[in-house]
Amino acid sequence: MQNINLNLLRTLQVLLEESHVSRTAERLCVTQSAVSRQLTQLRELFGDPLLIREGNRLLPTPKAQQLKDKVDKILASCQGLLDEQDFSPQHWTGPMILASSDYVAQYILPDIVERVQQQAPRANISYRLWSPEYLSHLADLDIQLVSTMLPQIPEGLCGAHIGSDFPVCAMRDQHPLAKQSTLSLQQLVDFPHMRVSAGGDKDSFVERELRAQGLSRDVQFSVPFFSAAFQALVRTDMLMVLPEHIAHNMQALLPITYKALPIPKPEHSYWLIWHPRYENDPAHRWFREQVLTVMRGSMYSI
Repeated sequence: MQNINLNLLRTLQVLLEESHVSRTAERLCVTQSAVSRQLTQLRELFGDPLLIREGNRLLPTPKAQQLKDKVDKILASCQGLLDEQDFSPQHWTGPMILASSDYVAQYILPDIVERVQQQAPRANISYRLWSPEYLSHLADLDIQLVSTMLPQIPEGLCGAHIGSDFPVCAMRDQHPLAKQSTLSLQQLVDFPHMRVSAGGDKDSFVERELRAQGLSRDVQFSVPFFSAAFQALVRTDMLMVLPEHIAHNMQALLPITYKALPIPKPEHSYWLIWHPRYENDPAHRWFREQVLTVMRGSMYSI
């Protein structure tokens, strides 16, 4: 088998169809002498004359007739490896695993599922809570798509930019500071704070900026779930530093408001991330386009 190649089999296939060296050469875009040399190789390979000259034509031997169907099937299978099948969302079943924060799970994932379900009614989608330490192990995980906050796409991974925003300070709309147009540095530290501990690093910069000015804040409540944090926020006078697009979107659901921070703040960038092995997969490409459309919509409503 180490002496056989697909070019030889293709030559044999055309020779058996044409029974003529020159016509075979024309179809294969090679010279007649090249076809003759390959026929010699084929005869040596199979230990049979394969084609016997009769005037201006070549007649197949019984061995050649036996090989014809096999050769046709082999080459058809090889061609099938190269032919990319058209992707049809209507018939796609998945599975697909998306990972992100609990905020995305509760407030954005339903829109993603609705959009996907309308076009791919048989799709099987699973959701995982994302943790930053998973990033270096993404190649070994069964997670196909990640939504997370990062400065840039990590080296060795693929990604698409969802959007960017800045952190703000959120509070209930009946908070003592709610009617003020601006928030002072002293007011920021006078009231207790809460924070969401899961997901990316959204608010550690607050401690660094306050420490530089000889101040600190009192974080009285830390929880890994946005839903629990928001429910506590509307029932207390605590403050919460979080991305502006989240605070903006939650105003439509809860009695909260938010203010610009009186300290320097970093820009947050949000990305869809995936391993390069999924880059050219038609199903993955279609699915990430749906996710990207929904997530960008949730960002650009600000």
